[in-house]
Amino acid sequence: MDLLTIVLIAVGLAMDCFAVSMAQGAVYPREKSRVLLMALLFGLFQGTMPLLSFLAGSVFADWVSRYDYWIALFLLGYIGGKMIFDGCRGREEQSLGFSFRTLLLLSVATSIDAFATGVLFISCPEVVWYAVLIICATSVIFSLIGYTVGRWLGRTFKKFNAEVFGGVVLVLLGVKIFIENAFF
Repeated sequence: MDLLTIVLIAVGLAMDCFAVSMAQGAVYPREKSRVLLMALLFGLFQGTMPLLSFLAGSVFADWVSRYDYWIALFLLGYIGGKMIFDGCRGREEQSLGFSFRTLLLLSVATSIDAFATGVLFISCPEVVWYAVLIICATSVIFSLIGYTVGRWLGRTFKKFNAEVFGGVVLVLLGVKIFIENAFF
């Protein structure tokens, strides 16, 4: 597997991180101190999942890939649904925000599909560590960029409810992952 293929896989996997980070930036623009933690957790999980599936082999990866979209749908639906509910009720101070628990749930939800990609490296084990590092770094970078874009959008369009918007983005991301995996 060549470097360009690994980078394209990393960019594809990082898109979920970008979307979730953008939603977080729009909803929680003052959480700059926690952004690096979010980006590092996203990168860690995005890189670790393919490594785990590579180490576990194709049997376990096949089993998880059968249900990964359900897990992503549930986690993103729960977090997004709570954000929508809190945003509609005006309870932003009680929302999930940037708590460590929320960041862990978002990290798992955005990296579930990365688990299946570890199978790609079974036939070329010599590149797995490079791929993991590239996937981690790409996810961190895309998360930081996504948060910055989200902050800008949140400040630019102050009249809409950013928490509801962020929740809708997360729910739609969960539905997108579900549809792509369940029907295609």
